[in-house]
Amino acid sequence: MDHDHQHHDVETMGDRRLAIAIAFNMLLTLAQVIGGVISGSLALIADALHNFSDASSLFIAWVARKIGRQPADHFKTFGYKRAEVIAALINLVTLVLIGFYLIYEAIWRIFEPQVIEGWTVVIVAGIALVVDIATAILTYHMSKTSMNIRAAFLHNVSDALASVGVIIAGALILLYGWYWSDTLLTLLIATYVLYQAATMLPQTLHILMQGTPKDIVIDDVIHAMQQVAGVSNVHHVHIWQLDEYRNALEAHVVTSDVSQMEPTKAALKEVLTQRFSISHSTLEFEITHCAEGREAC
Repeated sequence: MDHDHQHHDVETMGDRRLAIAIAFNMLLTLAQVIGGVISGSLALIADALHNFSDASSLFIAWVARKIGRQPADHFKTFGYKRAEVIAALINLVTLVLIGFYLIYEAIWRIFEPQVIEGWTVVIVAGIALVVDIATAILTYHMSKTSMNIRAAFLHNVSDALASVGVIIAGALILLYGWYWSDTLLTLLIATYVLYQAATMLPQTLHILMQGTPKDIVIDDVIHAMQQVAGVSNVHHVHIWQLDEYRNALEAHVVTSDVSQMEPTKAALKEVLTQRFSISHSTLEFEITHCAEGREAC
């Protein structure tokens, strides 16, 4: 009970940190949009949109964490943990849309340049840098144990770097009148956003498509299972990820000794758990009649 209570306290603290990070980022987004409109800086608005996507990602991750803790029921027999994977997919698709929108706006700005107020850009981007660093600190501890939170943490680190870039662009405008640096920075931010989405989207889709975990080779699993005493053959093997952490397997196992079926099953499950981190396995046994030279399934 003490362990459960402690775990609950950790989860509650994590939710509270996420809520604070969401509030910070939403306020920052509003400030950046206002600053971008007043100053005429597209890079500042671009950073605001990126920051809004991070705030949305944190909010969706917060909701998904709560849904994912729900126990399995008659409607979701595997539980609700995959809600976090669905949340990641939503966030990544949003990132792609934002990235292409920023590129469109940046190209349009090339043909219709606008005057930009450098000091407003520098001041708002400086505030953004402070908030981004604070958010990264709030999510750092949780990022060690959660892929979704780790992605949000990296997003905030990238936001901090983007804010540094916006400050540099504002300084270049103030010192040299290089307004084109704002457009260039917008394109760089958009490229980075699309890069992030491109690297994370395949992994997310792979889990939702029930793909084999990337660190597991099916032939190696079959070979290891067939080395267990009493196992003649293993076929009809399916391996997939239930969620970010749990792997599952179903397979047909051919054995010649019915009396040893239960010990064989226990040995197989131990191999799957210890060597391949497959915590959920369903094994269907088939009997081989060697004396008659045929199989009866």
